[in-house]
Amino acid sequence: MKAELLAAWTERGVKIPEPGAVEVGDEVAADAVEAGATLHAGTKIFGAETHIGPGCELGRETPMTVENCQLGEGVKLKGGYAADAVFLDGSAMGSGAHVRGGTILEEGAEMAHTVGLKQTIFFPYVVGGSLINFCDALMAGGYDRKRHSEIGSSYIHFNYTPRGDKATASLFGDVPRGVMLESAPIFLGGQGGTVGPVRVAYGTVVGAGSVLRSDVEEEGQLVLTGAVQAVRTAFSKEYRGVRRILRNGMAYLGNLVALAAWYREVRAPAMSGTRWGAACAAGGMRQIAADRKERVKRLGAVMEAVGGEALAAWAARNSIFSSRSTKARAEGNPEGDASAKAAFLAAWEGTAGAGRYVERVRALGAEGKAAGTAWLQSIVDAVAND
Repeated sequence: MKAELLAAWTERGVKIPEPGAVEVGDEVAADAVEAGATLHAGTKIFGAETHIGPGCELGRETPMTVENCQLGEGVKLKGGYAADAVFLDGSAMGSGAHVRGGTILEEGAEMAHTVGLKQTIFFPYVVGGSLINFCDALMAGGYDRKRHSEIGSSYIHFNYTPRGDKATASLFGDVPRGVMLESAPIFLGGQGGTVGPVRVAYGTVVGAGSVLRSDVEEEGQLVLTGAVQAVRTAFSKEYRGVRRILRNGMAYLGNLVALAAWYREVRAPAMSGTRWGAACAAGGMRQIAADRKERVKRLGAVMEAVGGEALAAWAARNSIFSSRSTKARAEGNPEGDASAKAAFLAAWEGTAGAGRYVERVRALGAEGKAAGTAWLQSIVDAVAND
């Protein structure tokens, strides 16, 4: 069966230099790989939801495994493992990649070798160096491949606390402005790290070797941190800064809800013209939903650990936590400002002849972008403000 499938792919135009060294799961669809893709020796393909677009190249440097992933056009995965992730047009990962569920690399996002990602979303053109661990984070910012947000080599997003929780997701930029591709890049210097959960404004530059431990709310700031003064004292698992944890957690959730609306109303229709585009849009919505469910779970665990009447009252008031169903909490879809949404969608329709998704975003006028940002920000506010 495998030999017949590989032969059919080859006949259709898929490049498989060593068919005997490629493994394909029985559940993989017959049309899972598009013509023009290249599967090098050592490639393994699993998952009924996997779809690999034209011009993609897997395993050029080292063996590459993909499982239930969706790849757009011209994606380069040079070696490693990826499961339950989406890679949009022109994105790339170097060898040694370890990519897990909830991850989306949008157009032109690129990581070098030995990078670990999980519950991670990179907007177009975000670039990372090597030896990076960047889980539970969303990063936007930048304009194009030359002026992009950057994560330096050997950077870590610290996402697990001594108290055993992961209510630590960090926002580098945001969704309402980030999707418009006109916000100043964010630079995270190499050999550094961020202790989540933080919110980082556009234009922030974190110097090499610095560990960011607090929010950067003003744009265009240079942040340099020195060595932490030596401390030795009894450790307490009692939570401090709960208000900030919840505030930042709800802001992150609000941005995910806004991103879900963007994929549903904007990306999915724009990408539905090809099989691989439709697969990537559907995969993106699945991963955003998974991210939202994870964030609700992690925030809920902190609230349960802390307890108290004030938190219980807050949870009762907040729309994300008002339902008993985890699924409903994670998948609620507030519509946001109806007039701003209508104005934006009208402007978006006017870009239909401008080309692909990124070109259409760039073709939007100032009024259209402002309306889109206002619409998405109203969704964020509906979730995050209490």
